[in-house]
Amino acid sequence: MPKMKTNRAMAKRIKRTANGKYLREKAFRSHILTSKTRKRKRHLRHAGVLDKTDVNRVRGMLNE
Repeated sequence: MPKMKTNRAMAKRIKRTANGKYLREKAFRSHILTSKTRKRKRHLRHAGVLDKTDVNRVRGMLNE
C-alpha cells in the first residue's frame, strides 16, 4: 500500500505548537485596509488557535 500524501496547501497554512494545538493565520488582512481600524489590523496580525471543531479535519489532511 502506498504512503499517504500530506495536503501541502494545509501544511503551509497550519503550524503545530508544543502543546499540540494548531495555529492559523487570520483572514481579512489582504486588501482594503484603509477602511479597517488600526486596532482591528493590529489584532489580525497575530496567529489564532484553530477551533476544536476543525482539528480532526486538519489532522486528516496532515496525516497525524
